[in-house]
Amino acid sequence: MEAAAIWQALGLIRATATPIYASSLFVRSLDRRSAMNFSHSGLIRVIAFFKLIKAACLIAAGFGVLKLVHTDATAKLEHWVAILGLDPGGRLIGHAIQRITNISPARIRELGVVSFVYAGLFTTEGIGLWRLKRWAEWFTVVITSSLLPVEIYQILHRPTSIKILVLLINIAVVAYLLYRITGERRTPRNEKIA
Repeated sequence: MEAAAIWQALGLIRATATPIYASSLFVRSLDRRSAMNFSHSGLIRVIAFFKLIKAACLIAAGFGVLKLVHTDATAKLEHWVAILGLDPGGRLIGHAIQRITNISPARIRELGVVSFVYAGLFTTEGIGLWRLKRWAEWFTVVITSSLLPVEIYQILHRPTSIKILVLLINIAVVAYLLYRITGERRTPRNEKIA
């Protein structure tokens, strides 16, 4: 029973209320369960990290957008472009700067607020998933699924490889979490190994 206590203390397996009678069966089942729980928790943490990175990017974008509200947007954007080492006189960059400077200050504030709201959602998902909470899995499925139609719409109107990659990653995340949630429901928690 010492091995079970160590595995349980490390958080790699859950304690069960059912006894296991044969020590060899116990060790075999312990190895399978701990390997499965470790791989599942590792994948959940990768998803959590992905969500937290998205949240950090949205927070940075939100602050960047809000800095444009009461300043000369054209000068500020050209400064950022120069810091990034891009050519502000280039056709694409010049066009982007022109489009952004035509946005009203009220619209800029709205974009900043929306950015922070989405960052809050992604942060909640990321922290909950990192802590391996069941509610976070459901929350992630609901939020990510609800954003899939918007992503598909954007791809249909202006397809890019990055948009397609993000869509595929989000579909994979939803599919995996649904598989995990429904798979654990089918398996009894206190099954007896005979």
